[in-house]
Amino acid sequence: MVGLQPTPQGPSLVLHPLSQPGAEPVVFAWKDVGWPEAWNARKPPPRVVVDLRDHGSLEIDAVAQWRAALAAAGDRPGMAQRMQTRWPVLLCVAAAAAVGLTLFYRYGTPWAATQLTRFVPLAWETSVAENVLQQMDAGTLKPSKLPRERQDQLKARFDALARLAPPGLQRYPGYRPPLSLEFRSGMGANAFALPGGKVVMTDGIVKAAADKGLTDDALVGVLAHEMGHVVQRHTTRMVVQQGVLSMGLGLALGDVSGVVSTGASVLTGLSYSRAHEREADCYAIALMAHTALPTAPMGQLLLAIAHDEDAKDARKKDAGQGPATGASAPAAGASAPGNASQRRAAEDLASHPVWSLLSSHPDTVERATELERGHAPHCAKN
Repeated sequence: MVGLQPTPQGPSLVLHPLSQPGAEPVVFAWKDVGWPEAWNARKPPPRVVVDLRDHGSLEIDAVAQWRAALAAAGDRPGMAQRMQTRWPVLLCVAAAAAVGLTLFYRYGTPWAATQLTRFVPLAWETSVAENVLQQMDAGTLKPSKLPRERQDQLKARFDALARLAPPGLQRYPGYRPPLSLEFRSGMGANAFALPGGKVVMTDGIVKAAADKGLTDDALVGVLAHEMGHVVQRHTTRMVVQQGVLSMGLGLALGDVSGVVSTGASVLTGLSYSRAHEREADCYAIALMAHTALPTAPMGQLLLAIAHDEDAKDARKKDAGQGPATGASAPAAGASAPGNASQRRAAEDLASHPVWSLLSSHPDTVERATELERGHAPHCAKN
C-alpha cells in the first residue's frame, strides 16, 4: 500500500509492505524519489511511474487519486511543469524571456562593454588600427593628393586641438592615446577614427569644405568629432559589446564552438550607434567651446555633404544603379598580427565599412542644427 505524507521539503512516499504484516513502512524522502511530471492537465496518462532509484519503480493506475493525494500532501508543481501543462504560463514565461533578452541587448550589453573596455590595453588598439589601415590602403583607400603644405596646415590645427583637450571630457580617466592625423583619397567626403588614436581625413572632405566656402574651422570641428570617437573608445566598446553578446548567447545556448570563434567574428559588420554619434558630437561641441572655436561651420559642412549624398543617391536610383556608397568610412576593428582568423576578420571588416562623420541614422539634419547652435539638450549631462 502506498501513502503520502507532508514534510517541509515536500511530500514523502510511504510504502507499507503487504507481504510482511506488521513490518515497519519504508519511507522515501522527497529528494530520493523521481516524481513523475504531468504533461497535460486535462488528459492524464493511464498510469504514472514513480522512480524509486535503487529500489526499483512503482506503477500507479489510479492517476486522479494519485494527483489528489500529492496535492493534499503539499506538492506544488514547479515552473517547468506549469509551463508544460498550462499554455498561459508558457506564453508569459516566453514573453518575459523575450523582454529580458531585449533589455539585455539594449541596455545590458552596452553597459557591460563600457565597463570592460577600460581593461583593453592601448597596445591592442594600436595594432588593430595599423592592421585595418593596411587592409584599407590595399583596397579602398589611395594616397592623398593634397599638397604637403595643406596637409601640414591641417595637422598643425589637429595637434593644437589635441593638446588643448581637457581630460574632463573623457569617459576613461587616464586614457591617453597618441592622437595622429593622416590623409587619404579614394573615398568620398568623410573622415573616420581608428582605435588607439589614429584619425583619417579624406581629400574629398577638404575639397567639399573649400567648395562650400567654409573656413578650416569646419574641418577642425570634424576632427574634434573624430577625436570624440577615439577618446570615448567607441570602436573598442563596439567590439567588446559584440563579444559580450555573442559569448552570452553562445553560453546560454550551449554553443561552445561559437564562443571559441567569437574572436574572429565580432570585428565584422560593426557600425556606430546613434548614441556613439551623439556622444562624439557632444565631445566636439565641448572641445570647440573650450578652445573658443565655432561649431557652426562643422554643422554647415555636415548638412552640405548629406545633401550632396542624397542628390547622388537620387541620380543613381534614377539610373537604376542603387544607392551611392562612396562616402562610407571604415569601421575600426581588426586583429593582432600573426593570427590568421583575425586577419580574415580584418579583411571582412575592410569590406563592410560603416559611417563615421555622416551617420546612416535619419537625424543628420537635427545633428547639424545642434552643431550650428553649439549646444544640444542631450549634451547637458556630459
